[in-house]
Amino acid sequence: MRQNFFRFLIVFILIVVVIGIWFSQNWYKMPKYISNLKNPTIENVTIEWEYGPETRTNFKPNIIVVLVDDLGFNQISSYGGGMSNGNFKTPNIDKLASEGVLCTNGYSSSPVCSPSRASLLTGRFATRFGFEFTPTTSSMMKAISIFSKKNDVADGIYYNNREDDILEIEEMGIPQSEKTIAEMLKPEGYHNIHIGKWHLGHSKDFLPRLHGFDESLRMDQGSLFLPEDDENVINAKLDFDPIDKVLWGNLPYAVNFNEGPRMNPDGHLTDYLTDEAVKVIVKNKNRPFFLYLAYWAVHSPLQAKKEDYEKLSFIENHEERVLASMVMTVDRGVGKIRDILKKNKIDDNTIIIFTSDNGAPGYIGLPDLNKPYRGWKLTHFEGGVHIPYIVSYPNKIPKGKTYDGRVSNLDIFSTVASVAGVDLNRNDLREIEFDGVNLLPYLSGENEGEPERILFNKSGDYSFLIKDGWKLQVDLVQNKKWLYNLNQDPTEKINLIESDIEKLNQLELILSNKLSEQVKPIWPSLLDWPIFIDKTLDEKVNKTDEYIFWAN
Repeated sequence: MRQNFFRFLIVFILIVVVIGIWFSQNWYKMPKYISNLKNPTIENVTIEWEYGPETRTNFKPNIIVVLVDDLGFNQISSYGGGMSNGNFKTPNIDKLASEGVLCTNGYSSSPVCSPSRASLLTGRFATRFGFEFTPTTSSMMKAISIFSKKNDVADGIYYNNREDDILEIEEMGIPQSEKTIAEMLKPEGYHNIHIGKWHLGHSKDFLPRLHGFDESLRMDQGSLFLPEDDENVINAKLDFDPIDKVLWGNLPYAVNFNEGPRMNPDGHLTDYLTDEAVKVIVKNKNRPFFLYLAYWAVHSPLQAKKEDYEKLSFIENHEERVLASMVMTVDRGVGKIRDILKKNKIDDNTIIIFTSDNGAPGYIGLPDLNKPYRGWKLTHFEGGVHIPYIVSYPNKIPKGKTYDGRVSNLDIFSTVASVAGVDLNRNDLREIEFDGVNLLPYLSGENEGEPERILFNKSGDYSFLIKDGWKLQVDLVQNKKWLYNLNQDPTEKINLIESDIEKLNQLELILSNKLSEQVKPIWPSLLDWPIFIDKTLDEKVNKTDEYIFWAN
């Protein structure tokens, strides 16, 4: 008996060890296994988009917002830079800029995806309605805190005591009480279509069709661009990045049409979304439409089409070459969208706004994506919030103009309202406090200078504002402040907190007042994580390197 017991115990211990070893190597894949059991993915099904009328009777302008994910200021050539030391070009985006207005000081309202998207669609600081953090699971935040690359300078702070107050991810989403662009346009006869990333809640209470969209082809939080082993894909995995491990381990290769089942896209995700957008434009050419085309590109995981990758042999770095190939798919998409508008003779009656949800991240290990600006996604330094921003509106704003005033994705709501002839004093809009402005008078030259307003964001104990070209950042976790005069120092090199006390005091008072206007987050953050301003995640840091604590 005793021998049998010891044999059983040894076998049991071996099984536990094997399971432990497997789990240590595959921990990040567990949510995907569970998700696949709950939500099996079917093969691609042809989408039957709704047909518009045979003839046009409502001549209000069409509206297209192209939102790219994690596109840094230096990733397209329109701004004089571009990847691969300027050798990589984005001709279709450049052409959009040359036939519209290139905004040199575009800003996202947040340096992270979900709050930025919430602000874009509502024209309000997302913290006004408690959408302060990106919806994610506590297990993912804990995994990032445990498995992230450690350094000798600063560790993340995980708040175990907040776990009881965290919501299930199915409960995290944009409140239905908020009015979106789609809901604003609906009474004006617009057909509203969402294509691409949503990331504003993926349970039935938060889906796009509950927020004014008539049709939606969505990913909730992300997707692979192609299956990892597809014969047409070139992958670039980032072994130093825990977020990359989580994405590779968990993302499906899938989209949903309306509230239907998950299904595989048809080919590379970015091209697939573009091709579906082209179909939508054709079917709606005889009625005003709002197309919110929110590409998942160029967010990691880094996956290129082989044929695109092969065209960029002059880029030596593999990761940069894959990422540039992903930018190429977006550029190709912009060209296809403009071609189909022209082919159907509705290009002159369509406004296109092209921008990014935030700057490029440092966690993919490429140093020059936000050049010349410091900082990354997840920071309020210019690299995190200073983004590409192009507006084309034939016959309404000039061609080939450069506008240097500060513009924000907060402004898209009010600008679109003006395009559609919507009075923001309309009964259902009158009581809403909007934080954006109508940009058309500034882009057309009717108004000089830039709008008088404050750009602002907060995430936990880290906040910033810009007023009249002066910028203040405050990180209460480490009790640190940064004050910059962007008019003279746009790349944030000279911190003026000790030399300009009067301006510091003035902006601190404004920031304090602005913070008092925001509401309590719908769910708390679990992690304050140090993000180094001048180093990628793949670079060794030292005690002289500056960092901020980002909350989520």
